[in-house]
Amino acid sequence: MLKRIIYLSAASLTVIALNGCLVAESRYLQKVGEADTLTRELDDLKQQHAKLTSENNALKGEYDRLKGEAGGLSRDKQALAGEKKELESLLAAKTDTLSRSISDLRQKMAALEAENQGLRTDIAMLQKTKEEKVREVSGTYEQLLQNMKNEIAQGQVTISELKGKLTVNMEAAILFDSGKADIKPDGLVILQKMVDTLKGVQDKAIRIEGHTDNVQINGALTRIFPTNWELSASRAINVTKYLQQQGLDPTNLSAAAFGENRPVADNDTREGRAKNRRIEITLVAKD
Repeated sequence: MLKRIIYLSAASLTVIALNGCLVAESRYLQKVGEADTLTRELDDLKQQHAKLTSENNALKGEYDRLKGEAGGLSRDKQALAGEKKELESLLAAKTDTLSRSISDLRQKMAALEAENQGLRTDIAMLQKTKEEKVREVSGTYEQLLQNMKNEIAQGQVTISELKGKLTVNMEAAILFDSGKADIKPDGLVILQKMVDTLKGVQDKAIRIEGHTDNVQINGALTRIFPTNWELSASRAINVTKYLQQQGLDPTNLSAAAFGENRPVADNDTREGRAKNRRIEITLVAKD
């Protein structure tokens, strides 16, 4: 009986021991599992720490960069402020310059307007004077037409007026005999018809022109007039002298010779040559 009790006791102790071992092992495994879990969590935390450290470093770098840019922007802002101040100063100076220029221009415009007004007045006076001269020439033209209507009717004299220039064209035959330069009596009568009218011309010069045909002078007449130049010149001078003798101001008179060089008609016909042999009395502007 005792042996059985001892045996049972021993068995019980063995079971208890085994149970104790099993409990201890279970706790150990539990601790091991917890340690592994903690290890993994630690690794995760280390990775997160590393990641956060990297992000922190990146943020610090970005902060430093932005801080540097902010400093640069601050310097740029100061530079822009300086440039703005300089530009404002330049603008103010240019505004003053422009204001003075505008004031000067206004003064010049006023002076030019005054000058233009004076010029308009002068132009009006010149226009009036021109109109008066045109009326004067027209009056002279009308008087000569009236005085010489017979000669005009016979085709011996033509009187023209163009742009204030009056011309009396007389065929040489009514003033001179053929080949001569002395004015014949009938010619003096014709010239006399113009004297009173020409005396009234004060603001025009009176030019007497001698013209011939292209027939060359020959024979004994060449001793007096070697060429048509001399014949046309002598005739023009003699008409000029006569007008002076009749009281015309010699300072208004001039004589010119053109020979056969300015024909007004065809020298191949007798009628044309007769028209080319002429004296022209022209009223022209004074020099």
